[in-house]
Amino acid sequence: MVSRWVAEPTVPYPAEKSKPCCGRVLVCLVVRLLGVTLQPWFYHAADYSLAFVPSGPAPIHLSGMWATSLLVALAARHTTACTTLIVGKDASVDGSVMATHSDDGESNPDARVVYVPAMDHAPGATRPIYYDTEDFPRFVGDRGVEAYLQKNNPGFNASVPIGHIPQVEHTFGYFEATYGILNEHQVGIGESTCSSVFGAQARGHGGHALFSVDSLSRIALERSKSAREAVQLMGDLAVAEGFYGAGSFEGTGESLMVIDPREGFIFHVLPDHSGKSAVWAAQRVGDSQVGVVANMFTIRHLLPNRTTRGQPDFLFSDSVHEIAQRSGWWRPSDGPLDFTRVYSDGEYAHKFYSGRRLWGAYRLLAPDVPMPSDYSDLRPSPVYPATVSTRRKLSPLDLIAVHRDMYSASGVTKLRGAWERSIALYRTSQTHARGWLPPTIGGVAWYGPHAAHGTCFLPLHIGAQAVPAPHADADPRSVSRRSAYWAHKFVLNLARARYSDMMGVVRAVQRRLEAAAWERVRADSPAAAAASLAATSDAEAEVILAEWWALPDELMLRFADGWASNGPAMGYVDAWLKRVGWEEGPPEPPRDPALPRCCQDTSGGAASFAMSRRRAMRSCKR
Repeated sequence: MVSRWVAEPTVPYPAEKSKPCCGRVLVCLVVRLLGVTLQPWFYHAADYSLAFVPSGPAPIHLSGMWATSLLVALAARHTTACTTLIVGKDASVDGSVMATHSDDGESNPDARVVYVPAMDHAPGATRPIYYDTEDFPRFVGDRGVEAYLQKNNPGFNASVPIGHIPQVEHTFGYFEATYGILNEHQVGIGESTCSSVFGAQARGHGGHALFSVDSLSRIALERSKSAREAVQLMGDLAVAEGFYGAGSFEGTGESLMVIDPREGFIFHVLPDHSGKSAVWAAQRVGDSQVGVVANMFTIRHLLPNRTTRGQPDFLFSDSVHEIAQRSGWWRPSDGPLDFTRVYSDGEYAHKFYSGRRLWGAYRLLAPDVPMPSDYSDLRPSPVYPATVSTRRKLSPLDLIAVHRDMYSASGVTKLRGAWERSIALYRTSQTHARGWLPPTIGGVAWYGPHAAHGTCFLPLHIGAQAVPAPHADADPRSVSRRSAYWAHKFVLNLARARYSDMMGVVRAVQRRLEAAAWERVRADSPAAAAASLAATSDAEAEVILAEWWALPDELMLRFADGWASNGPAMGYVDAWLKRVGWEEGPPEPPRDPALPRCCQDTSGGAASFAMSRRRAMRSCKR
């Protein structure tokens, strides 16, 4: 067990009805003691957490737990902190259903995207289930993917199953990264880890649960032709064989956006009280609606009688009401069960960790719907709905813009306190299902390795049945000039040296390449063949790779040493100079009054500061 220092939350939550709790997890912000230099503009600076999960087989009751966000993770299991969006078909610019996912991982991510081919299986075959570490490599063995083979992962042992389930006769082809992304029938998935009131351990790791959301998402894409079918399948498997959160105590629950060309669902799942089964619920997203999940459940009242086109809008496990009632958290006389109030453990890390991202995304997706940027406690109070109607017609580029958002011009600052996190973090994928095209053409996954604000998104057609080589190369242990992941990581880290100036150059390249890709996707022909789709993706990937590896030289040439392309010095902004006390000295050297002086100013105050600033920029030539 890792020893803990206590760090009180900066914003206490209001008192709420008690739930079973194994005691607060004690953590501390020990960055100063560790001698770590903190930089609030790091895209991942507030996305690491200490975590402790008991190793025994007993279920873990987590309500009331909290943790302070840390820069360094000291636990064996990691938490990913992801933001997901979903868009109904009537809210999109072209009638497609869309879902997104930002995989906000940590120091050892597996950023590879691969294509898992369709397969036939012999009668009586079983499907192995593996323990999901969410580190590199995510899997070592033979699943029909060249990148996963033992020979291509030297130094790593083959993955060992923790259990098996009966295999089906045929499984579909699909894209996957850490989680399943999109299959050949245009069923797409986006993931966000959530807190929950129960926790469980995996089989072979001190517990009884077989499935994490990683495995559930892959099996859903292997076997499902619709979003509704995928939701029901994942829920049934989790109930039958048990569910565990692949994250720490903060991430014992999970949420998925699940789409097909006709509709989309928000799916929530968590372990049950026994650690051997699961509780789950799903809500259909209205055709003209959008939804956001940001590491906290959002589904509120379960309304079993509400339907769309004769199909229920809410799906849920048989246990969802029974466990809540037995635990004393809900009674039938209370009315419809509020899933988030009952089963969520609220925001983790700190207040605003989830809610501010909900507000930030909705302000862009549905600007005509007023929502507060501040609140008290999201769990008991439905400040932000699971879905809202929007008048906007959204494209994939609009959703990409949301994932790049840092609350610019919103009045929200991330530079004070615990460096409140924004939406823009790490790598992002987006699924784009278009029902008016054949599935192989209509299904598109827009994939951007590394951070959304620093990456260039590449559209990958599921019909290509392949992934361009640069996007399948992402070994975090060594820099590769053939890796799109390393190209984007290299540029963004370099751009931090002069972020506001250098990122202008990066954004210009992003806009140019992504706009061209969007126009190409909009013109897709139903008759396009798999070979031509693969060739197009390969060509676009090579263009992105070449342009991104050219950017470091351009940025160095244009901005090295604080100068702009051999032009004037860029200097520092007034606010920063004042904060560091530039005008307070050291004083100028003594001067002979008989000699002329340039830039002389004796009025003091603002004029003297302006003169100091000019000196700082070396604009005074002597």
